[in-house]
Amino acid sequence: MRRLVITCLIATLLTGCATDKPSDPLQVTDTLTAATPATSPPATTPPAGTVHPAPPIQHTAYDPTTHTLVLASGPTLTLTNTTTGAQQTTTLPSAPAALHLADGQLLAALPDTDEIARTDLRTARTSTTPVPGGPVYAADLDPERTAVALRNPATVTILRNGTPTATADNLQGPAQLLPTPHDLYVLDRLTTALTPINPTTGDKGAGLRAGKGATNAVGDRYGRILTIDTRGQELLAFSTDPLVMKQRYPVPGAPYGLAYDPTRDLAWVTLTATNEIVGYDIAGGEPTERHRLPTITQPNSVAVDPDTGTIYIASANGAGYQVVTP
Repeated sequence: MRRLVITCLIATLLTGCATDKPSDPLQVTDTLTAATPATSPPATTPPAGTVHPAPPIQHTAYDPTTHTLVLASGPTLTLTNTTTGAQQTTTLPSAPAALHLADGQLLAALPDTDEIARTDLRTARTSTTPVPGGPVYAADLDPERTAVALRNPATVTILRNGTPTATADNLQGPAQLLPTPHDLYVLDRLTTALTPINPTTGDKGAGLRAGKGATNAVGDRYGRILTIDTRGQELLAFSTDPLVMKQRYPVPGAPYGLAYDPTRDLAWVTLTATNEIVGYDIAGGEPTERHRLPTITQPNSVAVDPDTGTIYIASANGAGYQVVTP
C-alpha cells in the first residue's frame, strides 16, 4: 500500500495523476498572484540629481536613437528630447500595460481597447492595430513580425503584417516579451517563470522558475536575461540557448524597476521599500554594487541613456521624475 501511495505521488508531481486539468510543472499553487512593488514610505533623504514635476507615471523608457525620454501617465505619453529639451505629448486610445522601444519606434500594448499602438518618436504620430484578447506587451521581431502577449486567453501570438501566424498557449500571466536572435522569451508574472518560444511555430521550450515573484526583465549585451524577483528580493541572470540560471544575488528593499546600461554594464534597480536606486556592475561572475542613490518616493520605473549614463527614475504616486548622472 505504501508503494502505491509513493507511486501515485510521483505520478501526481509529473503528470497530475489522472487529473483532467492541464499540467504545468511551473505552477506550484492553484491561486496565482503576481508580485507588486512595495508601498514606499515617506522620503527621509533628498533625492539625488534633479526632480521635475509630473503626474503619476506608470512606465518609463528611453530611446537612444532619437534621444527621447518617454513617460506614460495613463493614456498620455510625454516625449522629451533630452538633447534639445523639446517636448511633445500624444494621447493613446487607452492606458498602456507596457512600452517597448526599438530604433525610434514605440510599441504600446493597450489591453482596455484591444489594440497595440505604434508611435514614431521623431514625429509623435501614432497608428493602432486591433488585437483582440487584451494585449499586455508587444515587441517587433523583424520589419514584418510582431509578438504580442495577450491577457485573455493567456497566450503569445505572432503577427505578420497584422495577421496571426503562430500562437503559444497554456500560459498563465504573460507580461513581458524578450526577443533574442533565435527565440522569443516570455516572462510570466503569475507562474514567475521564463519560457522560450519558437516565434515561427509557437512551440514552447522548457521554462525555468524565476524566483518567488518575478516582475521585470531586460536583455544584456552578453545574451543573458536579467530578471527582478520582487517577492524574493533578488537580481537573477539567465543565459539563453539553453535557458540556465547563472546568477542570483540578494537585493533587499523590494526591487522592482529595472534598466540596463550596455555601455557601462550596469543594471539599475529601484528599491520601492526604501526609495533608493542601486547600480550593479554585472560584467563579472556576480553583481557588484557600484552606486546607491536616494530617489523620489514610489520609484516604480527607471530608464537609462547608454550614451551619457544618465538615469531617469519616475514616481508612480505623483512625486515627479528624477534625472541623475552618476
